[in-house]
Amino acid sequence: MTHVSKHPLIQREITVLRSTETTSAAFRDALRRVSQLLVYEASADLATHELTVTTPLERTRGHALDRPVILVPVLRAGLGMVDAFLDMFPDARVGHVGLYRNEETLEPVEYYGKYPASLETAVIFLLDPMLATGGSAVAALRLLRARGARDVRLISLVSAPEGARALEAAFPEVPVYTAALDRGLNEKGYIVPGLGDAGDRIFGTGAETR
Repeated sequence: MTHVSKHPLIQREITVLRSTETTSAAFRDALRRVSQLLVYEASADLATHELTVTTPLERTRGHALDRPVILVPVLRAGLGMVDAFLDMFPDARVGHVGLYRNEETLEPVEYYGKYPASLETAVIFLLDPMLATGGSAVAALRLLRARGARDVRLISLVSAPEGARALEAAFPEVPVYTAALDRGLNEKGYIVPGLGDAGDRIFGTGAETR
């Protein structure tokens, strides 16, 4: 269920995101562009229904989405993907899940959760730029499932095979749409070659950001 994009524009933007020469401002711009491109791939199979629309010349058939869309970014890095998805789904509602990784155990710890109503009837895009060990994604999915969510799709920029396997073992029905599947994890649990800490690079809070 892991869909790795081969689109040339996505690969170009991932290259920008990986580079240490990319400033926080340029990183945010590239993140928005690649997120918009991933929207198309992750939403290609959404169900629609026909409706009638009046053009300046005549009445004709059109289409609308069958179900509402909810975006759930994993704080804080997932926030960098929200605007790109709202560009494509302007009526989407937005929930938030706050998880941080214990640097010793590498296990996720929940510190915040706020979700729209009716998760069970919506298509939910879970936004998390990095799928590393899979711990945060699995934890977020368990939280959403406990609140009734059924149709959830995980969108990430860069994924590690370890994270993809962990997610598939826990939630084999959940598709993952990612721009890159990297080599693996280093001894600290970071994706390599990766692109560093996405949150620090988005918000300019890391020592290596500019």
